[in-house]
Amino acid sequence: MKIAVIGGGAAGLMAAAAIRERSPGTEVFLIEKNDGLGKKVIISGGGRCNVTTGLRAIREVLSKYPRGGKFLNSVMRRFPPEAVHAWFEAHGVPLKIEDDMRTFPVSDDGHDVVGAFERLFEGSAVRVMLKRHVIRVERTDGGYRLIFKDGEPLDVDRVILTTGGQAFRHTGSTGDGYAFAESLGHRVTPLAPSLNSFFAKEAWPKEVSGLSFAKARLRTKFAKAYEFTGPMLFTHRGVSGPAVFALSSLIAFEAYDAKAPMRLTIDIFPDISEDALFTRLAELFREHPAKILVKVLDFLVSRSLAETLCRELGLHEETRVAEVPKKDTRRIVAWLKGIPLTVIGRGAGDEFVTAGGVDLKDVDPRTMESKISPGLFFAGEILDIDGFTGGFNLQASWAAGRVAGESAVL
Repeated sequence: MKIAVIGGGAAGLMAAAAIRERSPGTEVFLIEKNDGLGKKVIISGGGRCNVTTGLRAIREVLSKYPRGGKFLNSVMRRFPPEAVHAWFEAHGVPLKIEDDMRTFPVSDDGHDVVGAFERLFEGSAVRVMLKRHVIRVERTDGGYRLIFKDGEPLDVDRVILTTGGQAFRHTGSTGDGYAFAESLGHRVTPLAPSLNSFFAKEAWPKEVSGLSFAKARLRTKFAKAYEFTGPMLFTHRGVSGPAVFALSSLIAFEAYDAKAPMRLTIDIFPDISEDALFTRLAELFREHPAKILVKVLDFLVSRSLAETLCRELGLHEETRVAEVPKKDTRRIVAWLKGIPLTVIGRGAGDEFVTAGGVDLKDVDPRTMESKISPGLFFAGEILDIDGFTGGFNLQASWAAGRVAGESAVL
């Protein structure tokens, strides 16, 4: 049997590995248009590669997918995070679970993750074909024919599409697989960037760039309200971090730009009520009546943010706090509990995953095989599945890729 795996990212690597382990004699063609395997895997997690999650309860893991969680139930139970963890350690990549439950190689080097597959494929029936660009996939009487940009066509019995989405275009994820899927009868749902940063209209975030919060509550509203609480940071163009990425995932299909901006509020004291924060600030004012406003605010926030707050509210930094009226104390607290930002765009080109993809209704969740074109399988970001940051997208790719590979040799 000959099986073509188109796309050498996480899902494709694991699909080829599963075939290699389940049926060593099956001829596998792992086709990648880049000059190396796993480009996006290597750069994920800032180059450290957030392999999977340290969470173990499947129901909790599945709750981290805004789209596709229910579909993943079967494959996730067959190849859950602990199995992924064990697989990599068994293949020479020791892993560590950090305090936030993200899982990385002990080496903090994504090359080690891809290297495990490269070693596995050496001397096996897996033929790695780099710098080969598939431009068309055709159904034949006996299986499928792959047409390349250059070179002879390739006839195979089965195809596993793991071409990724449109995120990180410089790594080769340009969405070619959507066209292949559509040509074989599949529908592709609307696409949108997800897990991206927000660009703000305001210039002041640049002045506090790098300032981070372990916990902040972000809120916005379109036809419905959205919110997410978690770590975030200010950037020179707006805001970023896990909470921002998660919120961007929830609103992936909402429209906002410079002409129709999104109103975002950030509560940097999410565990304290507005009244409680007011009481705390009022006490600070009473304890330090001779100090100037900006110095007392230092007890609550960084100096850079204190200066920004004063400027945004039109308050004089050097006013003695004994002279600050109660109404201004209320305004300060309201600002800290709902810092307003006008979001005019996403971090174009910086999105981590693509929301949307091949419609899940036409894919068997138990085998990852097409319900329309027998012998065609899908795995990874090409599908209408995306998760929050924290190893969930790679976990989905490993799980679906493994099941697709195992099913393809049955």
